[in-house]
Amino acid sequence: MAAAPDLLVRAGRVVTADGPVPATVEITNGKISAIRSLAAAEDVQATKVVQLAEDEVLIPGLVDTHVHVNEPGRTQWEGFDTASRAAAAGGVTTLIDMPLNCLPPVTDAAALAMKRAAAQGKTWVDVGFWGGAVPGNERARAALHEAGVFGFKCFLADSGVPEFPPLSFAGLERAAATLADLDSLLLVHAEDADYIAAAVQGGSQDYATFLRSRPDEAETSAVRHAIEVARRTGVRVHILHVSSAEVLPLIAAARAAGLPVSAETCPHYLALAAEDVPAGATQFKCCPPIRHRANREQLWEGLRAGMLDCVVSDHSPCPPELKRLSDGDFATAWGGIASLQLALPVAWTSGRERGCSMADVVRWMSAAPAKLAGLSAKGAIAVGNDADMVAFAPDAEFIVETSSLLHRHKLTPYNGQQLAGVVRRTWLRGQEIFGDGQVIGGRPPGQLLARPASREGNHQ
Repeated sequence: MAAAPDLLVRAGRVVTADGPVPATVEITNGKISAIRSLAAAEDVQATKVVQLAEDEVLIPGLVDTHVHVNEPGRTQWEGFDTASRAAAAGGVTTLIDMPLNCLPPVTDAAALAMKRAAAQGKTWVDVGFWGGAVPGNERARAALHEAGVFGFKCFLADSGVPEFPPLSFAGLERAAATLADLDSLLLVHAEDADYIAAAVQGGSQDYATFLRSRPDEAETSAVRHAIEVARRTGVRVHILHVSSAEVLPLIAAARAAGLPVSAETCPHYLALAAEDVPAGATQFKCCPPIRHRANREQLWEGLRAGMLDCVVSDHSPCPPELKRLSDGDFATAWGGIASLQLALPVAWTSGRERGCSMADVVRWMSAAPAKLAGLSAKGAIAVGNDADMVAFAPDAEFIVETSSLLHRHKLTPYNGQQLAGVVRRTWLRGQEIFGDGQVIGGRPPGQLLARPASREGNHQ
């Protein structure tokens, strides 16, 4: 006889690829071993049985492919322990760490080894790593790919840190050709440095002045170049953190032409608006910037139409003093929003106001990012997948209080906002890692992930 499952989770609503269904999910050795109707599973015995409350939905753990953990080197900004605790509390069970803001940046295999060593034994969720494409690391990229990075991020404008300089458009094409040969993924921070240099500059507490310094044209120009290198080289291109809806027709046309182009946006672009940013409120600063309400609604239309694939956090915290709250200068403040723990309720709150379903949010925040990274055992409640799951109460509401945030620094533009959707419990491979408002367990159970041997392979 088959061994009894380790865990049964019964729920009136389980969000699967077929939509929400009442079901019992069986977990054996960290994997989903069966999904049965509630009636069919009545006699199944297990080591532990969990019955979700009537107001809870069982969803797959989120996969956040855009997180800046900053360790090693800038651990005072964030770190694997604090970031992964916040992830668990936010229903994120897998994150992929960006290659910059840590020291050294992940631009060669030795730096990746340092990053993995810094993360070892500290992660409450599973963690993978992107590599970086910068001027001068051309010969290191193949070794980084072989060492297991999930793809390569580049900038086309100043990254904010001198050790991670941007590529020129010629450098972008050379990188694309190399990564196409490796069958790797090129992630592009799409802002054209020339348009930014020509825009209105100068320090100010006025958000409108800052917004003019990062014009829509900077994004559209950079996206055009990224699409062209996809056309010429065949490289898979992923456009990061789309903030300007003006790029959506470009992405749609590229896909219609059969080009391998994907794109993401972030909760802050879907929930916030430039008109609502107070003077000097630099906790709202990010690059590319939060734009106007009309633009926000167009992003929602693009997301629902499939022009945008993923919704990810771009969690990019810093020590509060770098946000320059003392003088409120948008020009000199660090550009990044701390949102890892809040990404799901922010996206859900804004999405349900516009008629989106829980299945939509799961697709954007779990299934699509898992597919982007090639993590076939993540992103869905399906037999054979890792038992990464979240008990989520979509109708429960809460006020954001910084005291409840688990990332290292608590400054966030969502402080004081009322949001819908509460993460009640989080499981990683069938082990409960968050419940009753706190991270559970004495030893972090997260694994360090490497790129699958093929795009269709399971994680290592």
